[in-house]
Order: sequence, then structure tokens, then C-alpha cells
Amino acid sequence: MPLTLARAHAETGRLVDVVVVPLQGVDGADAEGSIVVFEDVTSRARLEEQLQISDKMASIGLLAAGVAHEVNTPLTGISSYTQMLLDRADPDDPQTKLLEKIERQTFRAAKIVNGLLTLARGGQASNERAPVDLNTVINDVLSLLEHQFRAVNIQVRRDLSATPPIVVGTEHKLQQVFLNLFINARDAMPRGGWLSITTRASGGWATAEVGDTGAGIPAEHLARIYDPFFTTKPIGQGTGLGLSITYGIVGEHEGTISCDSRPGEGTRFTLALPLMPAAQRAATGGAQARG
Repeated sequence: MPLTLARAHAETGRLVDVVVVPLQGVDGADAEGSIVVFEDVTSRARLEEQLQISDKMASIGLLAAGVAHEVNTPLTGISSYTQMLLDRADPDDPQTKLLEKIERQTFRAAKIVNGLLTLARGGQASNERAPVDLNTVINDVLSLLEHQFRAVNIQVRRDLSATPPIVVGTEHKLQQVFLNLFINARDAMPRGGWLSITTRASGGWATAEVGDTGAGIPAEHLARIYDPFFTTKPIGQGTGLGLSITYGIVGEHEGTISCDSRPGEGTRFTLALPLMPAAQRAATGGAQARG
């Protein structure tokens, strides 16, 4: 008996299984019609997807445990030797500032590795949150990548809010968010282009937009860009974890992230994070935001 099976997305965004079976006449006569059965399988599909993600994240946890051990060991050595050199360095020597930068980034790298381990294991981060100025975070991350941008002729356009967009968060995790977005933008513009960063603080929200003039993302891939291990980069050039981790960190900070992309025109990510309430800033005595 002929049978038609199909799966389709309804206009409401739900997933529906459709089964069409011919309705046979009496004594084998020609079909008099069809029976159409619709089954809403949205919940089941989401559970299956969550299970797949859980399995993948469990694999990340095992990988991260090994990475944390292998990476933290040399980082400890680098940090120790840097501190020894700083103890003997002349504060007026220009090289001293380079040593201080190495020390800061070594600590930051250790925090990122440990943060990845916490995220992969599904545990809660123990880091205390504090006021963080997104403008400062963006400038710090850009300073790390400025040489790479120059090497591939990427120009940076900044339009940062005059009013500091201060949020309550974990500094090194927010640095990781922008590092991932900037690296993706760099990879999307191998022959150069423009990287635009805009921040705004209004309506109780700190908004940051990161746009590039790269190749763009095909429409059929947009729904999956935050999935663990999904990447549009060539084999060996992407792990598919950057945006997944970014999405998780933004969620931890009670924020949202969205993407607008057109092939051949570029990509723009928009982040929105709750601004630190004025009353809370006053209660902390106008504490200096970290960055």
C-alpha cells in the first residue's frame, strides 16, 4: 500500500511528522481518498537534540581535563619565570611593560582553560562577578589581535559608547566572548576587510555589535552556528566550539546574542547584556569597573 512520510516545520516553528495513506475502496476498488495524519514531534526532537549535545559535552569534559593539565603546566612555568624577570626589571625600561603584559595574559590563559573545564563539566563557575566595562574588555582583546589584523590587512572601526557600558560579570569570560567573535571575523576575511565594533548603553541594556565584511554565513547554516562542533571552516581550521562557548557565556550573564549574515556581504553579531543597575553602582561606592 503506498505510503508517504514527510517531516516539515510548521509556520509556528514546530516540527511535524506527516503521514499520508490512501483510503482504499471496497473489494480493492480505486482509492476514494487519503488519510492524513499529523504528529507534533517538536518536544521529542528537542529531547533528542539535548541528548546529543549532552553526549558531545561529556566528550568535551574528558578532552578539557587533559587540556587543563597539559596547558596549565607550561603556563605555570611561564608565569613563574616572568615574575622572576619582573622582580629584577627596571620600572622605566620599556621591556618591563612587555613582561607585565605577558604576565597578565598568562593568568588570563589559565582562567580560560579552567573556565572551559567548568563549562564542559556543566558545573557552576566559582569566579566572583564584579563590575566590568565592556569598552575596556573590547579594547584589551583588540590589543591582543592587532598584529594579526595588520598581517591580513583588516581595518578596525570602533564606535564605543561615551557612557561606559558597565555590566556585572566575570571579566575573563567576557574577554573570551569577544576573542571568539573577533577571531571568527578575522577568519572570514583572509584577504582583508573591515571589522566594526559598536557599543551602546541605554534602556537598562549594554549592547555590543561586532560586524565584518567577510564571506557571510549561508542561511541554511545560521540555525546551527551555536551547536557544539558545528563549523563552516575547512577541515583542520575550526573546532566548532567557539560560538557554542560564546553562547553559553552570554547565557550565564543573562544576556542574548543574535546573528545577521548575508553571503558575500558579511556577518554581524549583536550582544545584549543587562547593565549594572545605578542603585547597585551607588551601593558599591562607584567601584571602578574591571577591564
